[in-house]
Amino acid sequence: MKYAWRIGRVFGIDIRIDSSWLVIFVLLSWYLAGTYFPSGHAHWPILLNWGMGLLTSVFFFASVLFHELAHSVVAKKQGEEVTSITLFILGGVAQIKEEPDEPLKEFSMAVVGPLSSFVLAAVFFLVSVLAAPVSEPVASAAFFLFYTNLVLGGFNLLPGFPMDGGRVFRSIVWKITGDLKKATRLASLVGDGIAFLLIFRGVYQFVGGVGKGDISGLWMVLIGWFLHNASRQGYAQVMIKSALAGLKARDLMVTEFETVPAGLPVQSLVDDYILKKKEHVFLVTVGGELRGIVCLDDVKALPREDWANAPVSQVMTPKDRLQSVGLDADGNAVLASLATRDVNQVPVMEGDRVVGIICRTDVLKVLQLRSDLGV
Repeated sequence: MKYAWRIGRVFGIDIRIDSSWLVIFVLLSWYLAGTYFPSGHAHWPILLNWGMGLLTSVFFFASVLFHELAHSVVAKKQGEEVTSITLFILGGVAQIKEEPDEPLKEFSMAVVGPLSSFVLAAVFFLVSVLAAPVSEPVASAAFFLFYTNLVLGGFNLLPGFPMDGGRVFRSIVWKITGDLKKATRLASLVGDGIAFLLIFRGVYQFVGGVGKGDISGLWMVLIGWFLHNASRQGYAQVMIKSALAGLKARDLMVTEFETVPAGLPVQSLVDDYILKKKEHVFLVTVGGELRGIVCLDDVKALPREDWANAPVSQVMTPKDRLQSVGLDADGNAVLASLATRDVNQVPVMEGDRVVGIICRTDVLKVLQLRSDLGV
């Protein structure tokens, strides 16, 4: 999800629309206006088809948003921080800062999503029945929304991580075994299995099965591929959290660092400091006052042809974007600090003094070392 627009705020949660959402909104509206409504109501004028197609698409994505809001509200009631909900090409995703720390919290947060979709399905079914004698367009649109919410709730109950059903399954295994890593591994394996079934079924449907050439087969492949990647990433996140458990900022930080002027060319930083002194993180100052921090990751992000002319101040993380941590900050809190503001380094403070700096590469090295040692 590269580009997202904020369209509002509900219960203190930013609601965003990813650029990829525009694609699925157009495709769904096109299907509704060009196929779904005309197939059952050939007498409808084209403007009515398109009007109901666009309106039904809006209500469908409102249903997806309702589903994600259900997760988010329960998460907030349990003390979790929910920063945003983003609608994208495959549905919606709630950005929850921390994973639940207890099986019951995860169970409650996960199961409410499908339940909310089933509630909406019941509401739309009732609307379709009541509207049938008085408004054919409303009844037809409501029936479509009943069916899609029923499918949405049922699909999310499949026991593959990171779908809602997979999280419910993980919470149960977690409660029984007391081992989050084992529970996540098992739920991820099930998620991978479901993902590959979707991919194979989609390929078969599109290439050679019943309904050969059906474009929905490609859609099934896309969903399977997304689920496979999400399953792997979810397991990796748990492994990272486990690897950093027990580590403090003092264990991850670099204590030997030099100061460089903000106007120093990046090429000089590379030649005179990084290569000669074998250091990779520096405080940036102007007249002795701290203005920011620069590390190897910042330099690598700048095209090499710009190194000669760009000053260090152009690539550094400025002081006002730095989010410092204390010496005894938990390793996962440090990682969260790096991710929260999307920076490459975080200073470690003791009072008003910088006593260390942690770069993303430092965390990655520790994770790789612990992985190699199996600890």
